[in-house]
Amino acid sequence: MADFPRMAAETDRIEPAPRRLRAVLGGEQIFDTTAALYVWEVPYYPQYYVPLADVTSRFLVDEQHEQQLKRGTARRFGLAAGGQERPGTVRVFGADALPGLSGYVRFDWAALDAWYEEDERIFVHARNPYVRVDALRSHRHVRVSLNGVALADTTTPVMVFETGLPTRYYIDRASVRFAHLVRTETETACAYKGTTSDYWSLAGGGEAGTDIAWSYTFPTRALSPIADLVAFYNEKVDIHLDGTLLERPTTHFVR
Repeated sequence: MADFPRMAAETDRIEPAPRRLRAVLGGEQIFDTTAALYVWEVPYYPQYYVPLADVTSRFLVDEQHEQQLKRGTARRFGLAAGGQERPGTVRVFGADALPGLSGYVRFDWAALDAWYEEDERIFVHARNPYVRVDALRSHRHVRVSLNGVALADTTTPVMVFETGLPTRYYIDRASVRFAHLVRTETETACAYKGTTSDYWSLAGGGEAGTDIAWSYTFPTRALSPIADLVAFYNEKVDIHLDGTLLERPTTHFVR
């Protein structure tokens, strides 16, 4: 049994999204809506579906193709805006769609240059309204090691509690033993924290020690307490919390 709360929504759940949503491509605004829907295509986070009436039709390229999809029949479109073309990236759902989805549009997230909730840019995917992410200062003792090599030791971690994930322990760089780590070129992004600035592997650690730690130099405003701190994958390293070795969890990030 996991020692962290599970996601609260099931696949195909549909809910209203009570915020203004916009997206741009090639400097052109593709849509502007206050009537988007959250649609959970997977349990971890929703996808935005946008009313067709709120999409600027001149940017849609009808590809004259209908698809039978899990959530109903959809007509496929491309996007053309500001000199940019994104073929096959838009689906407009018809009358046989799941209740509430007829006349709504699904955009491939990466097909658009930027998405905005109200006036703030968002990344990777829609933020799950049932996910809470808290960054709390603590004085619990956290010790990190791998293959018998001590990697970090602190009594002043920032603990990040995120729905559906194990607790992450963010550690001041002065408490991390970088002599045992090597920088990698990996970069990831999180809808709640932003884009990572650094990743590290265990020096000489082989596949088991690849990309075991990361940092956000400029996280989102809500997660500012983790700025420039270092976290390790609970799934890949040994973490002692107040002297107790934590079980390595299984998550959708690392299996």
